[in-house]
Amino acid sequence: MPKRSLRPTMRDVARLAGVSPMTVSRVQAGSSRVAPETRDRIRRAIEQLGYVDDKVAAALSSRRTGFIATLVPTLTNSTFADTAHGLTEALRRSGYQLLIGYTLYRMSEEEALIRTMLERRPEAIVLAGMNHTEPARTMLRSAGIPVVEIWDCDAAVPIDRAVGFSNIEAGRAAARHLIALGHRRIGAIGPALGGESHDFRGEARLTGFAEVLREAGLPTDAVIHRGQVPVSFAGGAAAMAQLLDGGSVDAVFAVSDLAAVGALLECQRRGIAVPGRVSILGFGDFEIAGQCVPALSTVRIDAEGIGRRVGDLLLRVLAPEDGAAPPPAVIDVGFEIVERGSTARRPGVP
Repeated sequence: MPKRSLRPTMRDVARLAGVSPMTVSRVQAGSSRVAPETRDRIRRAIEQLGYVDDKVAAALSSRRTGFIATLVPTLTNSTFADTAHGLTEALRRSGYQLLIGYTLYRMSEEEALIRTMLERRPEAIVLAGMNHTEPARTMLRSAGIPVVEIWDCDAAVPIDRAVGFSNIEAGRAAARHLIALGHRRIGAIGPALGGESHDFRGEARLTGFAEVLREAGLPTDAVIHRGQVPVSFAGGAAAMAQLLDGGSVDAVFAVSDLAAVGALLECQRRGIAVPGRVSILGFGDFEIAGQCVPALSTVRIDAEGIGRRVGDLLLRVLAPEDGAAPPPAVIDVGFEIVERGSTARRPGVP
C-alpha cells in the first residue's frame, strides 16, 4: 500500500513563500497589513501545496467555531430554502457560516440533530417551529448560546427568541377571506395526522381555519387531512379528489402552495372551472403560485425576509454594540393575502 502523503501545514506554505508563519496567518485572516506582492506569493504557495486552513485548531484556541447551526424540516420546500438563503446573506458579512441539518418533520430526528450540533459548539442555533421534545428543550435551554425559533410565534414564550408569524392567525385570515368572497361550503386540506413526521405549523393553520368556520356557523367536515409530509402536488391532488368525490365545495384552502397547485390540477383534469366553480387559496407564495394558470391566490410569507431578520438579530446578540438596546425576544413578520386568479367572489355577493 502506498504511503499516504502528509497534509501541508502553514509552516510549509511559509517556507515555500519565503515568509514567516505569522505572515501566512495574517493573509489567511484577510489582514491589509501584508504587501500585495507578498500576499500574491503566499496565495500561489497555498495553491501549489493544496493547503487548507485548519479551522478546528483555530476554534480550539479561540473557543469560537464561526458557524451557526440551522435545523429545517426540508429544503425541497422553497420557503425553507429561501429562509436559509436570507440567513446566509445576513451573516456572510460577519464571517459566519451555516451548518444545516434536516429534521424531516420528525421530532426525534430534531432531538438527535440538536445533540449532534451542540457537540460541535455552534455560536447559535436556529430551528423551525416551537414544538420540540422535552430533552431537546432541556439541551437548548442549557446550551448557553442564542436559540432562535423561526416560522412560528404562536407560543406564549419562546425558549430564547423567535422570528416568525402566527400560523393560527394565518389560517384564520384565510377562512375570513374566503367567507368574505361569499363562499359557504368551504374545505381545507393538510397532511395526515399521526405518524413519525408531523407538520405542526400546517396543522396550526388548519386549526385557525376551522375555528373561524365554526364561529361563522359553517360546517368543518370538509377540513381534511390526507397525505404525508412534506406536502406535495400529488398529495394536494388526492385530497382535492376526496373533497370533490364527497360532495360539493365552492372554496378550498391548502396549507401549502404545493398542495394548492395539486388541487388546481385535479380540478382541471375533471373539467371543473377555477375559480368559476371552485376558488382555491394556497399558502407560502412559492414561485409556481404566480406562474400556474390561473395564478394562485395565496397567503404570502416573506421567507427570505425571515432569514435576514434572524441573521440581523443574531449579529446584534453575538456582537452587541455598547449602549444599544437588546433586540426583542419575539419578532412577528406578519403575512398578507395575495389575490390572483384562482379565487373569485361568488355570484350575487356584493
